[in-house]
Amino acid sequence: MAEKEIILSLRDIKTYFPIYSGVFKKLSGHVKAVDGINLDIYKGETLGLVGESGCGKTTLGKSILKLVNATDGEIIYKNKEGETELRGLKEKDMVPFRKKLQIIFQDPHSSLNPAFTIFGSLEDPLKKYGVKDRSERRKIIGDLLESVNMRREYMDRYPHEFSGGQRQRIGIARALSIEPEVIICDEAVSALDVSIQAQVLKLLKKLKDERNLTYVFITHDLSVVEYISDRIAVMYLGKIVELSHSDKLYERKLHPYTQALLSAIPVADLDRKSKRIILEGDVPSPVNPPSGCSFHPRCPMAQEKCRVEEPQLVNYGKDGEEHLVSCHFVNV
Repeated sequence: MAEKEIILSLRDIKTYFPIYSGVFKKLSGHVKAVDGINLDIYKGETLGLVGESGCGKTTLGKSILKLVNATDGEIIYKNKEGETELRGLKEKDMVPFRKKLQIIFQDPHSSLNPAFTIFGSLEDPLKKYGVKDRSERRKIIGDLLESVNMRREYMDRYPHEFSGGQRQRIGIARALSIEPEVIICDEAVSALDVSIQAQVLKLLKKLKDERNLTYVFITHDLSVVEYISDRIAVMYLGKIVELSHSDKLYERKLHPYTQALLSAIPVADLDRKSKRIILEGDVPSPVNPPSGCSFHPRCPMAQEKCRVEEPQLVNYGKDGEEHLVSCHFVNV
């Protein structure tokens, strides 16, 4: 079996937001949105990033793209030209890499400027990266619209003339316009109706295969992430608590937080009953996370060790497969 090619490596990524208080705006603490992420993302895969609202998954996605500046750690981008550490780059030095790293935003209604036609919204990246001729830009944009199952002439219309699903397809076309290698899909289908979600997900899979794209698919929808992902990383309070191949995670969920999350998926089978695991209490504040295991205040399995010692990600995969879990008491 050929070894997988790593396109992005995250090493101990931390993204903290300062909190200032008092009349003199004195630094009083930090919101630890992302708190020590280590992750390899493979070329051509779809990595699902899932967890409750506020767990840090969107901040991690924006940190990868430097839309938010990570506080510490390394973001290593690898391609045929070599390796580049992105976090330490100045904005002007990031320009060539913005061509390779793109994002599809969550809200299709606010991600397009209502004052511009679709052509106006999509031509700026092309101009910035060297397509000077207007007729060539129109051809490229027309081809892009057709690739997302829309008509070429739609480029001369305005965003308000399209439905939510059509706008999200335009957002996908914009992300593809400068031929990226990695696309961060930030809740890319959560604002759409279920029937439209299916169409957009099918389109994303088709484009990934055709263009050899790599996706980081951020979502809270567990059914969606199962359908589209090759691997799934489960986040809780700024950390990854479980990481596995999509099929294996749903068959053999090992972390108690993952078990609780997946128990919430509705099952359309009267003969197959599943017990819902209700977590007690609220998600702790990322300003002052618990000591030891961050999940221990809500964990039904918590013991004294969990309160004082932070667990590390350990591989519990069978037959050499990857199945990383951060828990002191994994029941294998």
